[in-house]
Amino acid sequence: MLAAVRTFAKSWVAAVLIGLLIVSFAVFGIHDVFKGGVSNAVVTAGSRKVTEPEFKREFDNFRKGAEQQVGQPITNEMAAANGLDTRVLNEVATREAFGEMLSKIGIKPSDSLITRELQKIPAFFDQVSGRFDKALYASRLNENGLTPASFEKIMRDQVAESHLASAMANGLRVPRAYTALGAIYGLESRDVGYFTIDPRAVAPPALPTDAQLLQLMKENAAALTRPEFRILSVVHFSPAMISANLPIDPAELQKRYEFRKDTLSKPETRSLVQVPVKDAASAQAVAARLAKGEDPAAIAKSLGVDAISYADKPRTAIADPKVGQAAFTLPAGQIAPVKGDLGFAVIRVSKITPGQSVTLEQIRPQLEAELRKDAAAEKVYEMSQAYDDAHGGGANLLESAKKANVPVFPIGPVSEQGAGPQGQPVSGINPKLLKTAFSLPQGGESEVEEAGNGEFYAVRVEKIIPKAMPPLAEVKPQLVRVWMMREMVKRLQTKADELAARVKKGESLEAVAASVGGRVGHATGIDRQNAGQNKVLSRDALIKAFGVKTGEVYTAEATSFGLIVAKLEAVRAPSGPTLARITEESRPQMTEATFREIQADAQKAAATLVKVKTYPNNARTALGLEPLEPKKDAKTSKTEKAK
Repeated sequence: MLAAVRTFAKSWVAAVLIGLLIVSFAVFGIHDVFKGGVSNAVVTAGSRKVTEPEFKREFDNFRKGAEQQVGQPITNEMAAANGLDTRVLNEVATREAFGEMLSKIGIKPSDSLITRELQKIPAFFDQVSGRFDKALYASRLNENGLTPASFEKIMRDQVAESHLASAMANGLRVPRAYTALGAIYGLESRDVGYFTIDPRAVAPPALPTDAQLLQLMKENAAALTRPEFRILSVVHFSPAMISANLPIDPAELQKRYEFRKDTLSKPETRSLVQVPVKDAASAQAVAARLAKGEDPAAIAKSLGVDAISYADKPRTAIADPKVGQAAFTLPAGQIAPVKGDLGFAVIRVSKITPGQSVTLEQIRPQLEAELRKDAAAEKVYEMSQAYDDAHGGGANLLESAKKANVPVFPIGPVSEQGAGPQGQPVSGINPKLLKTAFSLPQGGESEVEEAGNGEFYAVRVEKIIPKAMPPLAEVKPQLVRVWMMREMVKRLQTKADELAARVKKGESLEAVAASVGGRVGHATGIDRQNAGQNKVLSRDALIKAFGVKTGEVYTAEATSFGLIVAKLEAVRAPSGPTLARITEESRPQMTEATFREIQADAQKAAATLVKVKTYPNNARTALGLEPLEPKKDAKTSKTEKAK
């Protein structure tokens, strides 16, 4: 299917569509307008420039999305180490180049269109009036590091790209022949005849000599070489090791309770409805209608406003403080007009849920745990300072730990990946400690380092065990098994090749199978959609079945240890009605896939014609990272380089 799509993308139809874009570029013109240097540009594309603060905002949004996906924090250093900064930089450059191209060829949304689109966004609506609020609009943008100008630029680009995409997609429909080929490719079925060759069909290999095993070790030296190990002494300062034994001061407990009881108590909540009105007379009229049982939403609609409902909300959740004060003094079922800070309103209280005050005894365990944690953190800091003072005065790790009254733990042997000699995880370590330990020489000691969560550590490298191959005697049983398995596979393959050659020369599959005590099986009706559910043939055999012609013979892995000799007996195309139905059903999807490829090519063309430039070092500076190449910063796009 993808092959067919790519073929179409290279056809005259796609060429004409892309050609129309290129002609537009030539007619309207694209010029390199930035002559001379730019101080804080991360991307320049014609008249457009992305500054360091703008790039940082984009990168931070991308990083936050990545954090949600992986479920853990990602620092800028970690992101850069994994190439995320480069990825965001390239995406921003492509977007800006495409936006500049659309502007150059005359696709520019009008100011009135952008205004209409902005006024449709609910986040900018006033809660009381239900209308677009300019002040709220500016405030919400500021909260997200945007200005009205920058946000409206984003809106213009999105609207322009949407209009171009709609115009192109509405007029694009791939030829029926392309989807027919895709349907044939996906629905054709194949019949395979085969027989299995298991280890009983060949003589077992002799046990290997030590020389053969040593040669096997040499061939697999990279896999067999053991990593460097280190034996460590670690001083660990942890609040968890101290907090359980710390006493609680009753006075401090009472003080903490007084400070926290309001936040830990459950406030009174109420359910109510609020109808905004223009003046006191309107408020009286609405109150009378509510008293008669009219629906608040219907009343509000008749006044051209929206009723505001609060369900089980505390007083602080009500936007207008005076309305909140009035609502929390009314009995349930009562109606009252109110002159609030935001204007007149009528409220009706439907439900009251009393608040609950928490007692000291109810939250004693929680508060005691907090006090112990705080005291333990302070104690740990004091101990780490005492250790640091002793170590700074010339004492070694053991002497410093003794003066600070903290234990020393032996750890290791441990690899840089945190594993022991048998591959098992080693407890009592973390990635930061390992990084420190593997940066020191033998006998080297670190200063006190912060491990996070109020913990600290110091480490000494007692011994370094260099990388080395294990002795033959230690791994001989495993090597013998590997060698015997490898030799058996070689013999099975040789036998399978001999039997396949006989079939190719004209002997029947049944006769050749019988010569080794095998029986021919048949797998029929295999297509690309149901191949994954086939339990008779291995994945290797199925893949090869779709790569040969009718009558061809091949060998492949069996589902158990062994090989098969197989022959493709038939290839069946889908029936006429089925083919016609799938051809039409898949046409929209193939059209969409084709459009995406054309759009990607248009974006590449934009990067070339606009001569977009990126400044990786400025991007790193925006993220608080060290520049990679201080003397060379400006880079043209990949497409520009290729040109």
